[in-house]
Amino acid sequence: MSHDEPSYRRILAVAWPIILANAAPPLLGLTDTAVIGHTRGATGLGAIAIGALVLNFAYWAFGFLRMGTTGFVAQADGAGDTLALRTAVLRALLLGTTLGLLLIVAQAPLRALALHLLDAGPTVTTQAADYLAIRFWSAPATLATYVLFGTLIGLGRTRVLLLLQLWLNGVNLSLDVLFAAVLDWGVTGIAWGTFVAEWTTALLALAVVWRLLRRTRASPAEPWWDAPALRRLSAWRETLTANVDIMVRTLGLLGGFAWFVRQSAQWGAVPLAANHVLLGFISFAAFFLDGFAFATESFVGQAKGARDLARFDRSVRRTSLLAAVTALGLGGGFALAGPTCIAWVTDDPAVRATAALYLPHAALYIVLGVGAFQLDGIFIGTTATVTMRNAMVGSVVAFLLAAALLAPTWGNHGLWLAFNVFVLARALTLAAGLPKLRRSLTG
Repeated sequence: MSHDEPSYRRILAVAWPIILANAAPPLLGLTDTAVIGHTRGATGLGAIAIGALVLNFAYWAFGFLRMGTTGFVAQADGAGDTLALRTAVLRALLLGTTLGLLLIVAQAPLRALALHLLDAGPTVTTQAADYLAIRFWSAPATLATYVLFGTLIGLGRTRVLLLLQLWLNGVNLSLDVLFAAVLDWGVTGIAWGTFVAEWTTALLALAVVWRLLRRTRASPAEPWWDAPALRRLSAWRETLTANVDIMVRTLGLLGGFAWFVRQSAQWGAVPLAANHVLLGFISFAAFFLDGFAFATESFVGQAKGARDLARFDRSVRRTSLLAAVTALGLGGGFALAGPTCIAWVTDDPAVRATAALYLPHAALYIVLGVGAFQLDGIFIGTTATVTMRNAMVGSVVAFLLAAALLAPTWGNHGLWLAFNVFVLARALTLAAGLPKLRRSLTG
């Protein structure tokens, strides 16, 4: 459907909608915070924070639905096998909706366990429980949307993805203001607004993807999917294995960041706050680098499906060049304008001074991180997930060892050095598997 040559112009056309789509959810989060902050105060803010934390952790664990779908769809598209493409989408949708229904069934014990562990006090916990009781019912829609967005990225239809993301955030924002502020429903109003936005987005995305896939059928008599392949256990095993590998990789990444934050707290409230500010800059840079990494997934997946090594190499080289220039610009920009950016975020003089002290580490992380982002995109697009899993496990071990060696002597500087070891190890371990991946395209 989308066998475009990976020219620089085409890569940018695929990447920029993803960058804008990535930037939308944090802006919505700030709006939710403002609405609740002005209507329900600290208790409401705490309930939203707790509820969002629980759901983000749960949904992040299922992020493989987006990544795995992109790889399988791009490869089927590159091979020109439209029947396999439609079958891959259906298989992923069945998996996503099943997992979403299981989350609904298991919501009561999951909610109780999470709120018990977080122990935020009776008032906050009660409101957070009400929030989660509503939000869990949109789990099938959320996980189906992961699959549908992954399909659009695999096909290179990122402008459509941006429009759907804008719909999701626009409906969510409008209903949050209506329900929570105008109708004064408080925390439950935020939950209902998100519930409606997630279900309407899932249905819209399904309609869009259905229309795209309908065009791939040569005639109305052609089957929508390969029924024997859909029943074949080996195909399900391949899908599940790839998804579990990606889940391990994602949990390792989350664990690394969580460990960094936990260790930051050992140096006191000021270094913790300073590190949090700098992590926000890294997250901002990730919007841009993810745009090129997602584009890479689509282009290299199509190249693998077509068994076109030359196109694979062009895709890797050109997307990586654009990503590297972007990373250098972002890293250099933060290194130079960092103190001004820090001042926008916090008025605390101690936090400002401390963040400025460790700013070079964060700028270096952004520059080094481009390798990890790009290689993730390459291995996701080609569904070489075992290498990704093993690389993440090795990188986490390297991070923990570096932190154990450097932090006791160098304090927060040592922790940041170890954090940069983490992102560098991710790039190096993945790069070590790249020659084998290239050989597999000609095998």
